Amino acid sequence: MAEETQGAWLSPESYAKLEAELEEMKTVRREEIVKKIDAARQEGDLRENGGYQAAREEQSRLEGRIAELTRLLKTATVSEPPAADKVAAGTIVTATIAGDKERFLIGSRDMASLVDLEVYPEAAPLGKAIIGLEKGDKTSFTAPTGAKIDVEILDIEPFKG
Repeated sequence: MAEETQGAWLSPESYAKLEAELEEMKTVRREEIVKKIDAARQEGDLRENGGYQAAREEQSRLEGRIAELTRLLKTATVSEPPAADKVAAGTIVTATIAGDKERFLIGSRDMASLVDLEVYPEAAPLGKAIIGLEKGDKTSFTAPTGAKIDVEILDIEPFKG
């Protein structure tokens, strides 16, 4: 995920929530999975042990998420939301996109689990197209499918959360 290596924006509150999630995974969740693996290992033949295989897959997913969160938190730009005069990381944008009105946050995709909004990274095609725009500005961008998509900025507000 490119935005994590570029220092994705996170609010202090979001950073704290993700940091707490990481700590729980590294302590509580890891220990739970180790116990599941040990219990399944005691059941015998590991090649035909569904519980063992499921626990190992769960462990793999957990370790992947731990690595992802560690990288995100290490490289994140943590700050209060910017003023809402221009679209920037940390702003909530209301825009008409291809004729449909949408409201979304510009920030790290990892914030999606923390907010009740769609989240678009600055590095996404939409993010790149609208960063720096003001209310009333119009632009367009090329979607990954090759389609040209028109955008009009209707409102910008700071993210509070």
